[in-house]
Amino acid sequence: MPSIEIHTPRSVEALRLAGRAAAATLATVAARLAPGVRADQIDQWVREDTARRGGRPSQLGYHGFPASVCVSRNNVVCHGIPTAREVLADGDIVNVDVTTELGGYHGDTSATFFIGRPSPEAKHVVDVARRCRDAGIAEVRDGARLGDIGAAIDELARKEGCSVVREYGGHGIGRVMHAAPHVSHVGRRGSGIRLRAGMVFTIEPMVNLGGAEVRLLDDEWTVVTADGSLSAQFEHTVVVTRKGCEILTREPEMAMAAAL
Repeated sequence: MPSIEIHTPRSVEALRLAGRAAAATLATVAARLAPGVRADQIDQWVREDTARRGGRPSQLGYHGFPASVCVSRNNVVCHGIPTAREVLADGDIVNVDVTTELGGYHGDTSATFFIGRPSPEAKHVVDVARRCRDAGIAEVRDGARLGDIGAAIDELARKEGCSVVREYGGHGIGRVMHAAPHVSHVGRRGSGIRLRAGMVFTIEPMVNLGGAEVRLLDDEWTVVTADGSLSAQFEHTVVVTRKGCEILTREPEMAMAAAL
């Protein structure tokens, strides 16, 4: 297994600044979402707001990704490419995934938003995804096991009649956007590596209203639910502390309100 970085107070502060920048950009975009907005407009807003904060969109050019943000609508699980063809409509749900590099460190966060008037099914999967993220975060503390996070997420999703995507998970983050450890959103309590204070990683469960199976589209980026059901995701970057964890990408009040 690749080595897992234990961050110093200095690097945690740098990660905190990057996380706050990403969260602020996400909040700025959230306030502008409405029916008729094109996904490529969201991409432009992220580029402009990230630059205004002195950062760089981490996703732009990553392994050839052609945009500065992932925009994943309705049955798109993750990695949706924002194009002019994707237009938000009343009743949609859309996940906006922002990662900002600032001062050589990365902050990664996402949330799923309602566009107009959501259906009861849309409200349910979005609520469950948010609570699953929070259930995973609640397990994080020095000495806990990595499997505790996935177990808590999967248990809650199953209880609510939803499923958790297995192929994609959270990840370590620091001077690189993706690092060890891989954070599965399904797991067995008491299994996996033991968490240590100073570890920094994302928790970002992808929760489906239907089955957990997914498929990759021909663009080799966009992941959709195999059965066409709705999918929602929420993400935070966290640092393990002696008593629990600190959320480094806690969203401003505006983004939280838009997500509820």
